[in-house]
Amino acid sequence: MPDSKAISEAELEARLHGICFKTGPPLRIGVELEWFLYDPHDPARPVEAARLDAAATALRGLPLRSAITFEPGGQVELSSLPADSLTACVESAAADLVLVRSLLAGLGLGIAGHGHDPWRPPRRFLTTPRYESMETYFNRRGPAGRSMMCSTASVQVCVDAGHEEPGPLGLGRRWRLAHLLGAVLTAAFANSPLREGRPTGYRSTRQALWAAMDPGRTNAPPDGKEPRAAWAAYVLDAPVMAVRDETAPWTVPDGLTFRDWTRTALPRPPTLDDLDFHISTLFPPVRPRGHLELRMIDAQSGDDGWIVPLAVTVALFDDPQAAETVYRVVKPLAETAGARPAPCNPLWLNASRDGLADPELRAAAVTCFATALDALPRIGASPAITSAVTDFTDRYVSRGRCPADDLLAPLTGKEGRP
Repeated sequence: MPDSKAISEAELEARLHGICFKTGPPLRIGVELEWFLYDPHDPARPVEAARLDAAATALRGLPLRSAITFEPGGQVELSSLPADSLTACVESAAADLVLVRSLLAGLGLGIAGHGHDPWRPPRRFLTTPRYESMETYFNRRGPAGRSMMCSTASVQVCVDAGHEEPGPLGLGRRWRLAHLLGAVLTAAFANSPLREGRPTGYRSTRQALWAAMDPGRTNAPPDGKEPRAAWAAYVLDAPVMAVRDETAPWTVPDGLTFRDWTRTALPRPPTLDDLDFHISTLFPPVRPRGHLELRMIDAQSGDDGWIVPLAVTVALFDDPQAAETVYRVVKPLAETAGARPAPCNPLWLNASRDGLADPELRAAAVTCFATALDALPRIGASPAITSAVTDFTDRYVSRGRCPADDLLAPLTGKEGRP
């Protein structure tokens, strides 16, 4: 391990406070886009490992501005560089996607945006110690973790943590906004109602999987605490997924929290590198990484579908007027959410099951999208971005629908009711 120095519990808390929330004026944004690789001639046929390996090798050779990585089930992930405007972020990621699609087309493959693979059962292709350990860990708790690893994809929007001071762009407000608005974003962009061609009963099966997994690493921290204190306690009290070893198979403990590991120093004392790895195995709906990473949005269909959740989220977080308006809109949703953390509370469960068929979430979404459309010109969004949000609003939000309803309609004869 690069850092073999043991660290105390107090040092761990200080590091968490220092690295996870970097405050200041909201200036930069980013997006992480996950996609399924598939054969356009037979989408339901699993892509052979050799074809995936060849595609991965070729993709790594592209002159992309985004970082490219691969998820355990062969999903492709593009992570944009931080951008100083919404339009710059969109243009950079879109240019990379043109290169990716063109290369894959030459290999007889395409990329599909769905929150959950609608055609194929989960298969793990990556065999690194990280994913071997992760599968072992999640298999103890049922099949949801393996499905998450191999069969889900998302649009993850990254925004700055915000000002240290109170106000519509302050850290405390943005942290709470993310956990309430997150349910509205889940519902509006739900796009994963199918598993192996059949309806699951959820508009966002992906979000339902997160709710069914290990709550110690997928639930949000408890509400009502200062964000740094809440996150530090959450990280230290989360179960350890793996104790890494350079010379032997990694140990996958059962029920060992990072705090307990620090206090007992068994099977060896943890280090700062262990803490950083541990954080990377935590998957709450909002993950602080210096900035705020919003993880609740399903991957979107179409060449440019991903632009809409990025634009709406950035407009509502980074325009002060929109941030104030939308906070007043989503604050009453806390009553439905109740005391349980996201994504396991009633508000988030309604979002994953019903999408915008839920009247409360539909009403909130209508106002949120209208507020975002008003804000987009103020944050310098291009006409093409504003047009994409307008079209999505007219097609889905104004009608109480989400993209999942398009996938369900041919199977049900209705607009989205399984």
